[in-house]
Amino acid sequence: MISFKHVYKTYPGPNHALKDVTLNIERGEFVFLTGPSGAGKTTFFKLLSAFDHPTSGEINVLGDNLNKLTNSSIPNFRKKIGVIYQDFKLINDKTVLENISLPLKVKGFNHKEIVSRANNVLEQVSLGHKANVYPLQLSGGEQQRVAIARALIHQPNLLIADEPTGNLDPALAEEIMTLLEKVNAQGTTVFVATHDLEMVKRKKKKHIEIKAGVVSGIL
Repeated sequence: MISFKHVYKTYPGPNHALKDVTLNIERGEFVFLTGPSGAGKTTFFKLLSAFDHPTSGEINVLGDNLNKLTNSSIPNFRKKIGVIYQDFKLINDKTVLENISLPLKVKGFNHKEIVSRANNVLEQVSLGHKANVYPLQLSGGEQQRVAIARALIHQPNLLIADEPTGNLDPALAEEIMTLLEKVNAQGTTVFVATHDLEMVKRKKKKHIEIKAGVVSGIL
């Protein structure tokens, strides 16, 4: 499902963001990635989602060797994954329905199918009654659920979430994590970066620790 083999990522400086990372994630797992700020979590996720390339080593995700992806093949790879950003990245002048429909429009789905899937995924995140509302009219927790719905609408095999609860209070954070667990229970592999170590302990999922670019533990 996900395989990193002796992966290094070095930026000019030199700044060794990742150092000899080797790990495997199986299909259907729920995985937490933790580490202090600057540990390499964001770099890890950029490589995992093909927004950047390793300096050396090999990355395989969903049957694709990411080292060999061309600029023209990267969009097809990204259609297999869903990404949730900490700052939501919603388009404020589009409704909730329009925001979550964007991945299907990019894939060329017809209007009827888009509306059907959008309504279904909104019900899944308990926002069916907010379809025609704009993002700035929503609470932070609701905006995060819209971001999750957008990431799920094209039914990805892998869901990547970068600090999905970082801006939320504890009650809302628990609500979002429960939603991600439900998604995982339906067969989607879920990979979450977080600073919330107490939540990681409570959830008792696979846990990868990274410090100064090195995987210091897999629990």
